[in-house]
Amino acid sequence: MVTVKLSSKFQVVIPRSVRSRLGLRAGMKLQVIEYDGRVEFIPVKKPAELRGFLGKIDTYVEREDDRL
Repeated sequence: MVTVKLSSKFQVVIPRSVRSRLGLRAGMKLQVIEYDGRVEFIPVKKPAELRGFLGKIDTYVEREDDRL
């Protein structure tokens, strides 16, 4: 775990090790969520980056014999 300091302008520097593991780049948008007494930063993904992430889900639904 890495500790960071909140500046007088309420800014936080994300450590290089975390940025590289998460693939964060300068200019990326992050959602800020306050949850249960903590702050979470979630990278906002472009719709094109989400393409195909559901591709491996089994969509088969077992139906009764009298149904189509």
